[in-house]
Amino acid sequence: MSTMKRNEYTQSQKMMVFILSMSLFGLANLFTELLPEFTLGPVEISISYLAFIPLTLVMLFNPLYAAFGASVGEIIFGDLLLGDFGGLGELEGFIQFTLAMYIAGLLVTNLNSRRQIAVAALVGVMIDQMLSTIVDVGKVWFGIEELEAVSGLPASILAIEGVSFLTEMVISGVLFGLIPALYLIPRLYGKIEPLLGIEPREGRVNASMTEWVSVRFVIASIFLVFVGLVSEFMAEMDINFAVWEPEFLEQFGEGYIWLPISAAAILFIVAVAGAKKVTGARRLGKNDKTA
Repeated sequence: MSTMKRNEYTQSQKMMVFILSMSLFGLANLFTELLPEFTLGPVEISISYLAFIPLTLVMLFNPLYAAFGASVGEIIFGDLLLGDFGGLGELEGFIQFTLAMYIAGLLVTNLNSRRQIAVAALVGVMIDQMLSTIVDVGKVWFGIEELEAVSGLPASILAIEGVSFLTEMVISGVLFGLIPALYLIPRLYGKIEPLLGIEPREGRVNASMTEWVSVRFVIASIFLVFVGLVSEFMAEMDINFAVWEPEFLEQFGEGYIWLPISAAAILFIVAVAGAKKVTGARRLGKNDKTA
């Protein structure tokens, strides 16, 4: 699949995609904090994240900047501003989620194909959840974390993580990932890109099938996953730093969450307004040249 020149982004466009993804996914993560959680035995049933937002962005725009922006937004608005940043241990989730969403964006070559969108959406969430499951099992396997065994159930860590994986795939992967993405992407494709002054995607962004599924890419991915795994293990062994869990935020109560929600919303509005301004200036410049 050849790379189209229209897929080449300027620095300002890359920044706009990054900020748009960061603010939107950060805002979505804050709203998931307001949703209730249910416990069914050892398994927690909740909405971990609204996967359709980053999935939609990585498919419509440059996958790298959209994926990276979504991960940064989760850390800033979902962790730091809520006073729940785990320091070094957060690196694992950051790497896994960025890699998963990036691959999901690269898998799509035709945004008019619902089949490709569906496969990419499921694969993206599956990679994220699979890597998370492997890390959780590994922590128990190597004795870093105690086994929360279920009475009468042998090898319960595998059963618990297996059920949790399937639950996440159904909730985050299908209900809040695949289905909304299938609805939104065909309707947004070719309409939202001009707001940022970007031509609609055609094919993959700066990567052909043989380029992104290369030995170099696989090695880099394995290395990053290994780094995330080590960082999580170190955090579990109390070899951690940069933890941000201030006690003074508790005095504000649950209403404090509306502060980061407002910040994310303002950032999103500013990003859209800035994109419109830049687009308008470029169109005006083109009109002046033609005149």
